[in-house]
Amino acid sequence: MVRAYHGVHVSCRPMNDALIVSALSLVPKHAASFGMGALARLRLPGPLLRAALRFYIWKYGVNLEEAEHPLGSYTSLVDFFTRALKPGLRTVDTLADSIVSPADGKVYACGIVRDDRIPQSDTQHFSAKELLGGEEGYEGGAYAVIYLSPRDYHRVHTPAAGSVTRFQYLPGALWPVFPAATRQIPYLFSRNERLCARIATGAGELALVMVGAFGVGRIRVVFDPIVSNTSGEAVPSRVVTPPHALQRGDEFGRFEMGSTVVLLFPPGAVEWTVNAGYPVRVGERIARVLPAGPPKV
Repeated sequence: MVRAYHGVHVSCRPMNDALIVSALSLVPKHAASFGMGALARLRLPGPLLRAALRFYIWKYGVNLEEAEHPLGSYTSLVDFFTRALKPGLRTVDTLADSIVSPADGKVYACGIVRDDRIPQSDTQHFSAKELLGGEEGYEGGAYAVIYLSPRDYHRVHTPAAGSVTRFQYLPGALWPVFPAATRQIPYLFSRNERLCARIATGAGELALVMVGAFGVGRIRVVFDPIVSNTSGEAVPSRVVTPPHALQRGDEFGRFEMGSTVVLLFPPGAVEWTVNAGYPVRVGERIARVLPAGPPKV
C-alpha cells in the first residue's frame, strides 16, 4: 500500500519565494488575467500567431507531435492551449478496479485526508472542506492533487465510470500554482477559483475539483455551459438533471490557462498506486478500488 503523502520535497528557497510572492501580491490578478485572457483569445494574423506559438512551444517544451492538428490550424493561443491529442494517443486502463489519471501532469500529493488537511507543499496545506465550499464527507478518504504545467495537454478526463450528479462554482483568487506560490501562500487551492463536481461511481461519490490559476483562469465542463471567471458570481450546488453519464476516460472539461485537479474519494474507497512526484498521463492507472469500499451511490 502506498503510504500517505505528507509533503512534497523541494529545495529550500524561502527568500526567493518570498520575493516572488511579494511581487505577485502587487499585481491585480483578476484584472491582469482578464487582459491576458482577452489577448490569448485574440485571433492574431497567421504569421504573428505562429511566431507566438513557436515561442510558447520552445519555452515550455511542448510536444507538438502529440497534437491532433498542425500548428497552422490554430486560431488563438487559447485554441492551441486547449488542443486535442491525436486519436488513440492515450490508452485508458481497462482493469475493472482501476482509477485512472484525469490529466497529463505530475502528482503533487496523494494520501489520506487527516484533520481536514491536504498538503500543497512541504510547508503549507489547504482544507478539504473549504475546497468543496464547506461540504464535508471526505475526512479519512483518499486525495490526489495533480498539477498541469504549461507544456501539458489541458483537457481533463473522467477517472472512473459514473454520472455527474451535481456541481458548484466557487469564485476566488487567481494565484499562480507553481512551487514558489504553493510554498508561501496558505490554503492556496481552497482560495483560488474552482469548479467542484460530484460523480457517482462504483467507488462511492468522487469529488473532482478543477482549480483555476493566474493567467486567464477559465474552466469549462462538458455537462453545463458555465464558463468560470466571467461573472464573478458563485453558483450554489446545482443538480445535473438528468445526471450526465461518462465512461472512464471520457472528456470532463478543460482549462483555459491552468492549472490543478484535485480528486477526493470517500473513506475506504480506493488505494493509490502512485506516489507524489510521479508524472502521469490521461488514462494511466493511479489507484485501485478496494473490494470492501463504500456502497455504490
